Amino acid sequence: MTTGSLDEYLVAQLRCDLLTAARRVPTRRQAMQTWELSTVERLFFADGSSVVCKVAVAPFTGEAALLQALNEREARVPLLHGYAMRPQALGMLMDDLGDATRAATFAEAAATARWVHATTGITGLPTFDQTGLARLPGQALHALSCLRQQGRFADAGLIEKALERLAVVAPRRADGADRPPFGLCHGEFHRSSLHVSRTGCRLVDWAKAFTGPGLLDLATWFGTRTPHEPRLLTQLIRAYVRAGGHPDAEANRGGLPAARWALGWHRVWAAWWFLTTAAAGHHQPDTDRRHTQIVLRQLHGAAQLLEVAPSTDAGGLTMKAGRSS
Repeated sequence: MTTGSLDEYLVAQLRCDLLTAARRVPTRRQAMQTWELSTVERLFFADGSSVVCKVAVAPFTGEAALLQALNEREARVPLLHGYAMRPQALGMLMDDLGDATRAATFAEAAATARWVHATTGITGLPTFDQTGLARLPGQALHALSCLRQQGRFADAGLIEKALERLAVVAPRRADGADRPPFGLCHGEFHRSSLHVSRTGCRLVDWAKAFTGPGLLDLATWFGTRTPHEPRLLTQLIRAYVRAGGHPDAEANRGGLPAARWALGWHRVWAAWWFLTTAAAGHHQPDTDRRHTQIVLRQLHGAAQLLEVAPSTDAGGLTMKAGRSS
């Protein structure tokens, strides 16, 4: 198996491990989601019941431990029935929440984010405090250097220049990252992660969880495929405070309004994630061209939001339009 890849044989191994431990034999399987680093399927049994089986490879192998901790706190997340580990891989059996019946509302997003960020006692997660955020551009530059040494991301000069410019302002713009709300963050707080069904409202897909500024979660709600709109995030932040979230969520950070700060740093974090996971071998070379455009788009948005001084280079952050992530 290639480092960081997911193949049918590995999925079958982990599924077998899980079902053997549970002493159950499914009558049918239904694919729900497949990605290069994870797959999700529904398993049906003769008694009419069903569970969800999720298999993921590094860097997404810490989700089971976090779900266990959240289950112990009776948090509104899927119930974990069991998990199995293989080298660099994780398999889980979880409650089947059924199909989503509708999209989550702003009010549900705000209330969910409030309890997530108020959850305490979760350890062992990556931390993105003020120092951690300020280091992201430099760490992304290091990952880019490693990729080039591997013969990858050869046409990434604009990425390098953008990260160098962000690295200059990062210590100042990261100011206020430790300000409340600070704590457990979901990391993929998208509309698709807030599952509303007949069983209620549950937050799923915790593989990217970290400890850090809750504003990054709120910024994640809008994704990065569409133009950034601080006005909409400001509305969500206000709803979050009305739902009981920490009132400091509305405070300026790094010399910027809260919404611009959060949207900008979320894009820096996203660019860092793509480069560091690619350098670690979790994305294969055939994704490099697509990921180059994704990273450029994130950095272009980050530079605008964090008010990075324009480059004197005529090339600046000019980039081709892209549709991916």
